[in-house]
Amino acid sequence: MKNRMQRALADMICRERALDSSGVMGRFDDRAKLLATLVYLVAMLSTPIYRPSQLILFAIFPITMSAASDTDYLRIARRSLIVVPLAAVIGIFNVLYDRRPAMEIGTTVITMGWIGFVSIVLRAMLSVQALSILILNTGFRNICRAMQRLGMPPVLATQLLLLYRYAYVLIDEGLTMSRARDARSFGRRAYPLRIWGVMVGQLLARSACRSRAVYAAMLARGFDGSIPQCDARPCRWRLRDTALVAAWTIISAAIRLADPAGIIQTFRL
Repeated sequence: MKNRMQRALADMICRERALDSSGVMGRFDDRAKLLATLVYLVAMLSTPIYRPSQLILFAIFPITMSAASDTDYLRIARRSLIVVPLAAVIGIFNVLYDRRPAMEIGTTVITMGWIGFVSIVLRAMLSVQALSILILNTGFRNICRAMQRLGMPPVLATQLLLLYRYAYVLIDEGLTMSRARDARSFGRRAYPLRIWGVMVGQLLARSACRSRAVYAAMLARGFDGSIPQCDARPCRWRLRDTALVAAWTIISAAIRLADPAGIIQTFRL
């Protein structure tokens, strides 16, 4: 567990430090990238659940954005598999309750429930991929600033940023407790459930004390409840930002209104 926490903390730090090398997408305004991603998500998530072939076309967004951001799409796709178990738990109810036949493959009947199941899994994976690419080439702090510039109440943007930043504190406290446990365990690797319960309670208490100390330090440095702009990147909306949002709006709307299965069936007829 300690190695996993160390890798998670190192990965978060590396992502924050690697924002300047975000490829072509680094030239665009953060608000433009955020708006393009939101338009894509709205179009993709509003697609009828029984059109998985249409959802496959929406993969053009994460593939294109990862290429423009110098990001390995296969790595993003592998990371998006983490949401598959949760999506499968939600989608399995479609399989149980929607038994209408949809197609036949040999002697096997594919029900509408299975089509809905595949659709839910695809939606979850594509959503995670799009958001992961946005965070990787923009940074969560810059995303919160962009949301604040687009009209989000400062208190909400600040809460989102603090939620992300306190993940560092939580992981750091967990690593400290893990080292203390290893120093007192004399090589023991397995622990009863009671010990894990005590550690979770101690982690909560230590995190609360640490958060109060961090908040006091923020107030001492003039924190007024909004995200400071002193270290923000230059913000200027250009014509290319408008072109980016307009292009993805048109592409997302075209895919949303298209019916690949119907088009293929028309050509067959």
